[in-house]
Amino acid sequence: MHLQGSRPLLRIAALVALLAVGAFVVPAAATDRVVIVRQGDTLSEIALRHGVTVAQLMALNQIANANRIYPGQRLRLVAAPAAAGAPVATPAPAQAAPIVHVVLAGEHLTRIAHRYGTTIAAIVEANHIANPSYLRVGQRLTIPGTASPSAALSSTAAAAAATHQVHVVASGETLTGIAQRYGTTIAAIVNANRIANPSYLRVGRRLTIPGVTASTGSGNGMSAGMASLVSGRAEIRAIIVAEAKAQGVPVAFALAVAWQESGWQARVVSGAGAVGVMQLTRPTADWVAGTMLHQKIKLTDPRSNVRAGVRLLKHYLARYQGDRSLVLAAYYQGQTAADQHGVYRMTRPYIASILALEAIFAH
Repeated sequence: MHLQGSRPLLRIAALVALLAVGAFVVPAAATDRVVIVRQGDTLSEIALRHGVTVAQLMALNQIANANRIYPGQRLRLVAAPAAAGAPVATPAPAQAAPIVHVVLAGEHLTRIAHRYGTTIAAIVEANHIANPSYLRVGQRLTIPGTASPSAALSSTAAAAAATHQVHVVASGETLTGIAQRYGTTIAAIVNANRIANPSYLRVGRRLTIPGVTASTGSGNGMSAGMASLVSGRAEIRAIIVAEAKAQGVPVAFALAVAWQESGWQARVVSGAGAVGVMQLTRPTADWVAGTMLHQKIKLTDPRSNVRAGVRLLKHYLARYQGDRSLVLAAYYQGQTAADQHGVYRMTRPYIASILALEAIFAH
């Protein structure tokens, strides 16, 4: 958080806009066994158009690198039938090299997960990402679920065994936040619910969440990867909980803001100079110290940092009468900007992500 300047933020809104202009089409019939790659096609787009997965296409066409397809290439969509009376051979597992994606300027986990037909949670777990809201340009990400074509061939059976859940849309929620909560993708939810405009969700709408199994999370909407990280940062969590209780700030809300900002890490420093668990800049810390806490704040000390950040949340909760959207807008944009302009469009994904995290931590 900071009151001056800006810092890296997941550009989730960019993907939502992309999806809204027609990235989804009716899947081809099962009899369409071959597709010809067109200029500009990606493997994930082809998989989405024809109702298959990227991993299945890679396995069927012996593709080692999902980034390397070319115009005019013929891709099989289903396995060729065996000749009558011929024995069915069991293919040996192919050892494809894991896909490595190099992060470009403006990219975010939602877009990368969609591109490769995987989930944000899977990428976070595979790369031990502490803060999913921040990616470094040039960072190399291992894309899970694409290195073993033999595993892809059993994905249909795995999908059949998955338990579909139903999510009721609450005020302020977005597809991005919902997909993150359940460890799935925006594309999967859109397809399962035939959503015409992913940028718009009606409050109260019941969404079928596809592919959610008992093994993908901790039973409270938290992915296995996130649950592992949360467990390993219990000491910071305890500090946040104690400070929130002491200052009368909703515990789950404080936990969610801190997780969004730093992943509960004390040594994180943003490009804009925001420091620590609550990602405070020095001007913000000095303001809180002088007007609210009346004590010096050491940004690199977890307890001092959390105390200042939680105190700031308390101030905003009182100022905006508990309106979470304005509270978070002030925390991210600055109080003056929130007072004068309300919630910036670029802040909405940030708010949606924290509200989704608050629901998870409230369990």
